[in-house]
Amino acid sequence: MAVITGILAAIKAATALVGVGKVSVLPFLIASIAYFHYDQFDPENRPVSVKKVDAEYDFVIVGGGSAGSVLANRLSEISDWKILLLEAGGHETEVTDVPILSLYLHKSRVDWGYRPQPQDSACQAMKDKRCSWTRGKVLGGSSVLNTMLYIRGNRRDYDQWASFGNEGWSFDEVLPYFKKSQDQRNPYLAKDSRHHATGGYLTVQDNPYNTPIGIAYLQAAQEMGYDIRDVNGDQQTGFALFQYTMRRGSRCSTAKAFLRPIRLRKNLHISLWSHVTKVNIDPATRRATGVEFVKDGTIYTVNARKEVILSGGAINSPQLLMLSGIGPRKHLQEVGINVVHDSPGVGQNLQDHIAVGGLTFLIDEPISLLTSRLINSNTAIRYAIKEDGPLASSVGIETVGFISTKYANQSDDWPDMELMMLSTSTSADGGTQVKQAHGLDDEFYKEVFESINYRDQFGMFPMMLRPKSRGLIKLKSKDPMEYPLMYHNYLTDPHDVAVLREGVKASLAVGETTAMKRFGARLHRTLLPNCKHLPPFTDEYWDCAVRQYTLSIYHYSCTAKMGPPSDPYAVVDPQLRVYGVSGLRVIDASIMPTITSGNINAPVIMIGEKGADLIKEYWLTPIQYRRKREARYNETIV
Repeated sequence: MAVITGILAAIKAATALVGVGKVSVLPFLIASIAYFHYDQFDPENRPVSVKKVDAEYDFVIVGGGSAGSVLANRLSEISDWKILLLEAGGHETEVTDVPILSLYLHKSRVDWGYRPQPQDSACQAMKDKRCSWTRGKVLGGSSVLNTMLYIRGNRRDYDQWASFGNEGWSFDEVLPYFKKSQDQRNPYLAKDSRHHATGGYLTVQDNPYNTPIGIAYLQAAQEMGYDIRDVNGDQQTGFALFQYTMRRGSRCSTAKAFLRPIRLRKNLHISLWSHVTKVNIDPATRRATGVEFVKDGTIYTVNARKEVILSGGAINSPQLLMLSGIGPRKHLQEVGINVVHDSPGVGQNLQDHIAVGGLTFLIDEPISLLTSRLINSNTAIRYAIKEDGPLASSVGIETVGFISTKYANQSDDWPDMELMMLSTSTSADGGTQVKQAHGLDDEFYKEVFESINYRDQFGMFPMMLRPKSRGLIKLKSKDPMEYPLMYHNYLTDPHDVAVLREGVKASLAVGETTAMKRFGARLHRTLLPNCKHLPPFTDEYWDCAVRQYTLSIYHYSCTAKMGPPSDPYAVVDPQLRVYGVSGLRVIDASIMPTITSGNINAPVIMIGEKGADLIKEYWLTPIQYRRKREARYNETIV
């Protein structure tokens, strides 16, 4: 009876999450998983959301995402400390565990559903010329919705952070924190103890399912003169099969990795569906004393004896700082918020990775991931029993290439382009979920892609690694329930257009290799509606094209950047403490001074690990030593 109850509950959760009729086999799939792996879906395996929070804790963590989950785990290791984790969303579901279904989570109830303001510089093929910005509103945050790609970035990214005056953030100093969380399941990579580790909370592994297309990409790379390497190892330039935050065939979110194993710790309380609206700050001492949050329509206040830690991500953390009176003075006054501390960098310096979508190659072999042969009873049973097969695929993303365009230093291992290489493409599902997730305009899709619906195809996303364009986040009003105004400013710097154009050309070159031609690969050559006036496939045409199907890779960052006191736009110091207010830190992607060269989930988890140690070092060090160390640091800055 318990198994049957579990199956029914799983089907109900799946239907509520993605809606009826979106995937006809979904109830069967979830029922199969629940039957064969019922122990994994036992509600007791998940952390309990407390019905009522206490009046006071040592630390209050705002946001249970990729950094917040790590912090909750590591800080609660100190049994004398009492920790509260506040999360605006709820639990993961059985659907979120299945890798192939990640696109079905976009615009679902586990997604904040953000949309930045319309701008002419990019996203012209999207509805209302507005990009889709996916962010996880769920315990585990965006690690529950992402494609699980584990990329650490380039050592020069972190050495550059240190060169800005951020002591302790060089690559050699952050590498131990990448390794601390890692449980590398690939035995060949695990042998490289310099760069990898086993036994950590976060499982990192190869995908158990690859198509012939994924392997052919590697052969194409060798044909083009590139090496096959561990892109999280000693060098980054080259190609590899992606590494994933996956455990066997299922997603390994930070909630699964860091919170489920410690769910019985008495000193950690988790409160779900708890939307924090303000950090309370004592105006006399300028110290953060706690937070206000809304749960079930009621406003609550909770106090923090030691610190409040914001881990809401690069949108929510700066929004919350500004709602609390920390931000650009003029803007706060415009929306009627009392200024506690004039911090001009809050919400500024927004960076994201963008790619060119829609680069599609048709093939003659029936080997790509098509919905018609992807999600059916056979694959569902295979996935449920063996934890492999096409449902374990991360929406077809199989291979990665890091290359340097002509705008990067060719003699240095600091590539400026990442090729994300797929065994599917935009129209493989007939214009259903990919189109919706990417927010494509109906007319654009019909004209460009409808003619090749459901045909065998592969695609590539050339992703620019270090954009020069900078966006910003502002408050729409002082109402904490209103979404902030988000201005991406994509491609406002001509350099970014040029780099993306070169990435497109590199992708086309991959499609022309013998390795890909053996499948009958040929470019889908339908011209984009807004670019038909230009000579086809020239630099001028591609400069136009990159502004059409501009795809955010959802790596929002740098909006509360870390820097020394001498940087007027630094929001936090290298210990991640907010300038101008004591007892308050920001620990998430927003503290990056510059975005890292690759997918950012692994760096955010590293930031959570290092941030936890910074807190422990501060509070577990006798006060006289803390004061001496801080004095020495301030002297070196001056």
